[in-house]
Amino acid sequence: MRKSMLLSAALFLLLPLAAACGDDSTNEADLIGVGWSCTVDTDCPVQVCDDDATPCPQLSCLTQFTGGYCGLADCTNHEGCPVGSACVAHDDGTNYCFRTCVDKPECNTHRGTEEEANCAASVTWVPDREGKACVPPSSGI
Repeated sequence: MRKSMLLSAALFLLLPLAAACGDDSTNEADLIGVGWSCTVDTDCPVQVCDDDATPCPQLSCLTQFTGGYCGLADCTNHEGCPVGSACVAHDDGTNYCFRTCVDKPECNTHRGTEEEANCAASVTWVPDREGKACVPPSSGI
């Protein structure tokens, strides 16, 4: 009886961890830090994207956005962006891999309230597609 109680307790404690491993809300863009605030490139995390230890694209701190934005500049299509992000033509004349979203909270997990990004449908996709992207505020630089 004691053994089955211990097993039940262990399963109860491990179940949330197992559920988190299969969480579909975490994608490559989130894991490598797309959309995080930053001040310099080294604020953007460097991680491994795939199980086979393929390096992720190296993110840069895009300081033209308020609070910085860990991302990739000069994309030409969505395939050049980490999964969970897509290529957007920004009004500054540059294309960026911005994190895709459904709601604003997805955009601001790693951003402060003064530098919140918006989950916007009014973006220009490169090439065309449906959906929304996390667009950070421009810094005016």
